[in-house]
Amino acid sequence: MSPAARGVKPDAKSDAKPALSAPQKALLKMGLKRDIDLALHLPLRYEDETRITKLRDCHGLNLDSVQIEGLVRSCEVVYRPRRQLMVTLDDETDTCVLRFFNFYPSQQKALAVGQRVRAMGSLGGGMLGWTMMHPVCKLASIALPEALTPVYPTVAGLPQPYLRKVIQAGLQRADLSETLPSRLASRSACAGTHQKHGTQLERWPDWPLAQALQFLHHPAPEVSLATLQERQHPAWERLKAEELLAQQLSQLESRRQRDRLKAPVLRAQAGGLRERLLTVLPFTLTQAQRRVGSEIAKDMLRVAPMNRLLQGDVGSGKTVVAALAAAACIEAGHQCALMAPTEILAEQHFRKLIGWLEPLGVRVAWLTGSMKRKERTAMLELIANGQAGLVVGTHAVIQDQVRFRSLALAVIDEQQRFGVAQRLALRGKMQTPGQEPHLLMMTATPIPRTLAMSYYADLDVSVIDELPPGRLPVLTKLLAEHRRAEVLERVRGQIRQGRQVYWVCPLIEESEALDLVNATQTHADLVEAMRQDEERGAAPVMVGLLHSRMKPAEKKAVMSLFAGGQMGLLVSTTVIEVGVDVPNASLMVIEHAERFGLSQLHQLRGRVGRGVAASACVLLYSTGDGPRLGEAARERLKAMVQTSDGFEIAKRDLEIRGPG
Repeated sequence: MSPAARGVKPDAKSDAKPALSAPQKALLKMGLKRDIDLALHLPLRYEDETRITKLRDCHGLNLDSVQIEGLVRSCEVVYRPRRQLMVTLDDETDTCVLRFFNFYPSQQKALAVGQRVRAMGSLGGGMLGWTMMHPVCKLASIALPEALTPVYPTVAGLPQPYLRKVIQAGLQRADLSETLPSRLASRSACAGTHQKHGTQLERWPDWPLAQALQFLHHPAPEVSLATLQERQHPAWERLKAEELLAQQLSQLESRRQRDRLKAPVLRAQAGGLRERLLTVLPFTLTQAQRRVGSEIAKDMLRVAPMNRLLQGDVGSGKTVVAALAAAACIEAGHQCALMAPTEILAEQHFRKLIGWLEPLGVRVAWLTGSMKRKERTAMLELIANGQAGLVVGTHAVIQDQVRFRSLALAVIDEQQRFGVAQRLALRGKMQTPGQEPHLLMMTATPIPRTLAMSYYADLDVSVIDELPPGRLPVLTKLLAEHRRAEVLERVRGQIRQGRQVYWVCPLIEESEALDLVNATQTHADLVEAMRQDEERGAAPVMVGLLHSRMKPAEKKAVMSLFAGGQMGLLVSTTVIEVGVDVPNASLMVIEHAERFGLSQLHQLRGRVGRGVAASACVLLYSTGDGPRLGEAARERLKAMVQTSDGFEIAKRDLEIRGPG
């Protein structure tokens, strides 16, 4: 009789893979698939289980992680105020109560009266004596470890004991042979000092890779925990050197692969569009603008695609440099796309570029997600048939429906606001098989990650290190929030002189999670203050409100009133961080400045000081009942007061936050 006839299921195929356990699935989720992955999954911190601390010696110690050993004097389940297991442990110098709100019968059995156990956890002291909440307990008969216990980054379903076991197995099996040949390592040891991120690597670290990894997974108990956890130990230096070398090699290979790609050669002709643009500009280029313009022009003459980062401080004139590059591209018979992160910034570029290029016969297209269907369809047609030589827009430029006839240059402003996939999507708009467009990325204040990219030479970098003549420095003042009345009086003074003021808040509406001054409430307060001034005989002042939740038409109307001078005071969120150019605005007030990043603060400050009047930026910081100003926040605010140089700001940001 067949197995099926007997009601027995056939055996599974012999080559079928067994089902994965929950911890195995969690390992795969974390990307820990190979032995080398496990070996390089380094501890987040360490616990010292190599020594026992007597309770009498715990006074004045760091009690976050303490291991005690003693005899169980009592073990009972109590119900006040909720069900819990309470165990009293006596180490002959004092007693400690171990509390468990979640426990199993096996735990209760292991902690029976008379057992000698070890407990490790956070030790608390109070009116009722020492306590430990949910400590890790072991029988005292288990030998003490000889090394510090690693605590690894993990996810749900992957307990530390299991993770330690598989990492140790992977560490034993992994190929940890040296990646750098010995002759090169010895040469680097004599190569002198190399500067990277302000630190010095005088030679290749002496520790072999295998020894460094073994040590970091199982450090000796006499090693300083602070040195390990701050990653200053020589074993960590060996891993850092390895990572930096891998980064350099991968980026070198990436550059080599990019150099094998093809791009259109964009050559400007004598008397052509680029030169005609230079003659009609209402200002003269600075030496720095001319220099970086030449660097970009040389890049676009190569058959390999340009991959250049253009850095320039707020107001240094990056847009005109991009316009000159676009003119060379259009003159060569191709199209250029300029993408900006916000509609306000994109529209700012659009207005400038129309004024410069349309009188020279260049059609400039405008593309955003908020456009009406009929207008959008018309623009898509102009782009597809090549009539639009330049396309300016937001993320809408990279949507699937957008088809270029011949895209040869992609310009991305505020490039740090875009992800890698978004930048690649714009590069992928080239219709010619086997070719990619030239890529020019621009940023006013490099965030740390961007600055690190330039240090690693992943990009060619051009720097506009000169401001146009006549730009006055912006005075930056740091004031506590209890001096708001003084700030408001300064606002009134600027408005009386015919100037305009920005007042920036970090939130749109009240939040229970963050006790911050919000834009809507601040707007209402300032409207009331201006109304009271009017009742006392002052001229009426229009107070506007601008934030990201407003409809595009509402935003445009508010900005038109402010740019036109009818609105004296604009309350806004960081939606005005980039792309707003109102020369008559002379005062910037930033609420809760400690909550902003350095890059944001510098960008916001750059919205003033664009005209002939002396301008100021007031940073209001909180002194409420909450947490005191942190060290990083203090350093950010101090940097803003000490310097207005965007590149120095970026350097300080890198020092404070690291490369990210």
